[in-house]
Amino acid sequence: MLYTHNIFAHDKKQSPYRRKRQHTLLVSNLNKYTMGNIVYKDIVLSVKLELDTFCPHRMEDHVLMYLDEGIVELTEGNSTTRLSSGDCAFIRKDCNVMMNKRCVDGKPFTATFLTFKRSFLQETFRSLDKASLPSNARRSNSSVIKLPNNRPDIKSLCDSLKPYYESNITPSDELLKLKMTEGLYVLLNTDKNLYASLFDFKEPWKIDILEFMNRNFRYDLSIKQIANYTGRSLSTFKRDFKKLSPLTPERWIMQRRLEEAHKLLEHRTKKISDICFAVGFKNLSHFSKAYKQMYGTSPIKNETN
Repeated sequence: MLYTHNIFAHDKKQSPYRRKRQHTLLVSNLNKYTMGNIVYKDIVLSVKLELDTFCPHRMEDHVLMYLDEGIVELTEGNSTTRLSSGDCAFIRKDCNVMMNKRCVDGKPFTATFLTFKRSFLQETFRSLDKASLPSNARRSNSSVIKLPNNRPDIKSLCDSLKPYYESNITPSDELLKLKMTEGLYVLLNTDKNLYASLFDFKEPWKIDILEFMNRNFRYDLSIKQIANYTGRSLSTFKRDFKKLSPLTPERWIMQRRLEEAHKLLEHRTKKISDICFAVGFKNLSHFSKAYKQMYGTSPIKNETN
């Protein structure tokens, strides 16, 4: 799975809800809000943004993030971790974290992400002396762990990749593996508890389905993605969901979006187009048709009543 971002650019010409309209993309594609994304083998990602962005971070692999310029707030549930220039963080796999990236003093937001592939971690684990592993390592409840700031070892690791970005030369597989190894030992030497996360090869733990879907129904996620983020195979997810609702997952999401839209229209604080995109619809015509089928009236009529 590639690193997936839903980019919400803060374009002042658009209304607040409209500017949060989702554009799902893979990092191999650039969009109009980026000055340049560079990705190597889904292992190293260099991000450079000229506008503030708000996006979900969803990956099947652990990530080490180093922030060169700007500010980023990483929110998981009710917990927010703030990073500024020179800060770094470990982001655990299979999490659902919202990233609010901001440029500072007119400088582009610049960050490096180093991914630790499962196969690499398994290979490394097999080579370790198991007797030397910390027996009391415990995995943190948080998916985001801010590391001590002003880390010359992490800065040096990320800086060593810059010549490749600037010269447009792709580093070899051997070099990328070396960088993963360097990053891995930086993490293990920083916090022994990270052994418990990095070398955890069990299937993702199960997350409460309805809690996850109630938090994320606005986003453009496939059912397969939702299954993965809640720690289930697609077939297990469908079986578990059937126990919770008589609706299909797709129908549940549609109904939840319409209920949220209905509530917003009753308060009459937003334009219908803003509400349409805010609750997760991509097309105003589709939204209007679905709304009328559920409530028996046009959302436009509801708005003007």
